[in-house]
Amino acid sequence: MTAPLQADMDFQPLSTAFAQNPYPAYAALRARGEPVYFADFDIWLVSRFEDVAAIARDNAMVRSAEFFMSPEEIEAQQRAQNWHDMPHHSRFVQFSMLDSDGAVHDRLRKQVFREFTPAFIARQRGMIQDFVDRLVDGLIDRGEIDFVEDLAAHVPGHIIGRVLGVPDEDCPQLRVWSENVVRFFDIDRSDARKAAAEKATTEFYHYLLKLMAARRAAPEDDMITRLMAAQDAGHLNEDELVSTCMLILMAGHGSTIDVLGSGMHALLRYPDQMQRLRQEPGVIQTAIQEMFRFESPLPFFHRYATADCRIGGRPFARGTKFGLLYGAANRDPDAFGPDADTFNIARNPNRHLAFGGGAHFCLGNHLARLDMEVIFTTLLKRMETISLAEAEPQYKTGLSVRGPRALKIAFKPA
Repeated sequence: MTAPLQADMDFQPLSTAFAQNPYPAYAALRARGEPVYFADFDIWLVSRFEDVAAIARDNAMVRSAEFFMSPEEIEAQQRAQNWHDMPHHSRFVQFSMLDSDGAVHDRLRKQVFREFTPAFIARQRGMIQDFVDRLVDGLIDRGEIDFVEDLAAHVPGHIIGRVLGVPDEDCPQLRVWSENVVRFFDIDRSDARKAAAEKATTEFYHYLLKLMAARRAAPEDDMITRLMAAQDAGHLNEDELVSTCMLILMAGHGSTIDVLGSGMHALLRYPDQMQRLRQEPGVIQTAIQEMFRFESPLPFFHRYATADCRIGGRPFARGTKFGLLYGAANRDPDAFGPDADTFNIARNPNRHLAFGGGAHFCLGNHLARLDMEVIFTTLLKRMETISLAEAEPQYKTGLSVRGPRALKIAFKPA
C-alpha cells in the first residue's frame, strides 16, 4: 500500500503553484499506480485514466452517501465538512440531479435530456452566432481586451439563460450567484464562503420563483415553461424544478467560461496550432475536444462505492469516497500517448473524460462545444493576429476548477 499524501509536502491544491501548473503533481500521483489517500479531504484520489474511467462509468459508484449512511451519519459528515446549517443550499444545491442517483436521478435526467438533444442544440447556432457577432462588434476596434471578462464571460450564461428563458439583462447577476454557489464545492469551505453560498442560493431561489410566476401567467417557448409543464404532469416537484433550473444555469456559466479562457491560452502557447486552425477551419471540433482534454475545466468530482471493489489493483470497502481527478486522467500517457502533455488540435481519437462518464455524463456538453465553436471560428475570422498582452495569466486556485482569472490579449482586426 502506498503511503498517504502529506498535504504540506506532496499535494497542495490550494496553492498558487498548483493553480499555475497542477500537472507535475498529477503525474506524481499517477506514478504511484493506485489511489492515494488525501487526509485533508478524507478521500482517495484516483488519477490514472483507466481507474478514473472505470469509476465514472460504474453505476455502483454514486454521488450521494445516502445509499450506505444513516441520516445521522450524513448529518455528522456535513458538520465535519462545514456543509450544514444552510437551509436553501441544502434544499436546492446539495440535493440536485447532479448529486442524486438511481431512480430519482434517472427521472430528473429524463426531463432535462429532452431539452438538450443534439438537434435542439444545433438549432441554436444562429442565435449564438448573432449574439457573438454583436459582442465582437463592440470589441473589435479596441485592439486589446481581457478575453475572459470582456468576451468569454458574456456568452455561456447568456446563451443558457436564453434557452432556459432568462431575460438578457438578468444574466450577469446569475453569473455572480452561480460563482458564489459553485465556489463552496471546493475543498476550501470557510465560513465566509459558506455565508456567500447560502445568500446566493436564497436570492437565486426567489428570482426563479418570480420567473416561474411570470411563466404561469404567460407561458413561452422556453425550457422553464416546458419543465413547469413536466411538474404539472407529476414528473418532478417544485423543489426539484427549482434545483434543476439552478443546476442548468450554474453548469452553463463557470466551466464553459473557464475552458474558453484556457482554450485561448492554449492556442497562444502553441501558435503553430492556432495557425493550423486558421488554415484548416474544418478541425474546429477536434480542436475544441482537445481544449477540454488539455485543460479540463472541472478537474475533480467525487464518487462513493456502494459495494466492495478493486481499484488500481487493490481492494476498497463499501462506502469508500473516491476523488476522480479528470485533469490528471486526461494527461495520462497510457491513454493519450507520449505527447499527452502537448496541445494537438487534430488529436483523434480523443476519448477524454472532461464531461465525466456513465449516469452523470454532462448533458450540456453539446451546447458548451457549440458556444466554443462559434466563438473561436468568429474570432479567427475577424482577428488577423492574436497575441498575449501580458505575462503569463494567473489561474484560479482550487481543486475543482481550472481556468485563468483573466487573459489579456492584443489583436489586429482582419
